[in-house]
Amino acid sequence: MTTSDSETSQPALVREYLAGLQSRIIDAIEAVEGPVEQGGARCVTDAWAKAPGEPLQGDGVTRIMEGGRVFERAGCGFSHVRGAQLPPSATQHRPGLAGAPFEAMGVSLVFHPRNPYAPTVHMNVRMIAAGHPGEAPVCWFGGGMDLTPYYAFEEDAVHFHRACRDALAPFGDDKYPRFKRWCDEYFFLKHRSEQRGIGGIFFDDFSELGFGPGFAMTQAVGDAFLGAYLPILESRQHTPYGERERTFQLYRRGRYVEFNLVWDRGTHFGLQSGGRTESILLSMPPLASWAYRAEPAPGTPEAELTERFLQRREWL
Repeated sequence: MTTSDSETSQPALVREYLAGLQSRIIDAIEAVEGPVEQGGARCVTDAWAKAPGEPLQGDGVTRIMEGGRVFERAGCGFSHVRGAQLPPSATQHRPGLAGAPFEAMGVSLVFHPRNPYAPTVHMNVRMIAAGHPGEAPVCWFGGGMDLTPYYAFEEDAVHFHRACRDALAPFGDDKYPRFKRWCDEYFFLKHRSEQRGIGGIFFDDFSELGFGPGFAMTQAVGDAFLGAYLPILESRQHTPYGERERTFQLYRRGRYVEFNLVWDRGTHFGLQSGGRTESILLSMPPLASWAYRAEPAPGTPEAELTERFLQRREWL
């Protein structure tokens, strides 16, 4: 790709923001874990760089916590890579860029709390730029956040969606309903005809605002994450639970694994482009289970999850 000085500065601005966002989020979840002497875990920092000569070049930092007091597994990765050919998963809406050199960077996280009453959460913000030699690169953004509860509460869903709506409000009244619908459609297990969770917001291949406003909107989403999730986590993490709730949590985590491996475009992009597998799969829970045709008994909280919450609804 050929870039002007102004275009060259754009990736630098995005990288600086993303690296800072990752640090802020890690600081926050380590604070939730509490002191190490009281059983609180700390994130391992794994900085990496692709070896010279590999098809994909670049670097990143994977921050991951395992076996914590609050978080059974929590991964937050930053990556900045360049490749010779844009992968197929990124060209389905931009066929003219098939085979073009590209640059991609982003922060992606998935947190799996230990307590079944505390929901799993996902957030991602990213930028991709691509262009054929001799052409100005095309830059676009993507991202969003979504919540996957195992035992759902109406007030949690409302709080999460309100935070998403408020983050997008400065960029137009159309953004929240549009990105909320996009999230519902994207985080859907087609092979089971089932929503992954209670949704949130999602946008991809987004360039219609131009670089400045598009980057500002992406920053607003990233900055809203902690306020959207931490109050829910803090209100649920001490709820008593037993073997029944734990068994159901692991069963529902199996659905999470299915979506990420079968349908998630970000996972496919990373694997197809030759990305770092350990970092790409940080979203996997440490434990999950599957059961043949398992169906919760009518009238139970487990049945309520699919009947009331894993439905496309207007939460606000």
